[in-house]
Amino acid sequence: MSDTQTAPMPVKRELPPLMQMTERAAKRLKQLYEGANKGQILRISVNTRGCSGMSYDMSFVEEAAPSDERVTDQGLLLLVDRKATLFLIGTVMDYEVKDLESGFTFTNPNEKGRCGCGESFHV
Repeated sequence: MSDTQTAPMPVKRELPPLMQMTERAAKRLKQLYEGANKGQILRISVNTRGCSGMSYDMSFVEEAAPSDERVTDQGLLLLVDRKATLFLIGTVMDYEVKDLESGFTFTNPNEKGRCGCGESFHV
C-alpha cells in the first residue's frame, strides 16, 4: 500500500436557479414573445439609480450579448446581464395586475431594503 492517498473528489451539487418566473409572469412573457416582441428576448439588468441605489431594468433585445446569462424557466428564455447576477440570485419574477397599473415585479432575497416609492433597492 502506498503512503500517498488521493483526496476524495468533492461532490458537485446542483446550483440553485439564477431566476425563476411565476406562472403569471411566464404567461405574460409568452404573450409578449408571441405578439409585440416577437423574435426578441427579455433582458434583465440592474442599474445604479433611485433613492436606494439600484433599480431593475428590463429591455427586449434581438439576441444575447456574449456576457449574458441565459435563464430558461417554464419553457421560456430570458437573459440576465452578467454584472447583475450576484444581485439577482434566487429572484422570482412575477406579473401583477392592479387597479391602475400592471407590470413585472421582483421578489429578491438579496434586497436589504427599498426606497419609499418602491422604484429602487439596495443589497
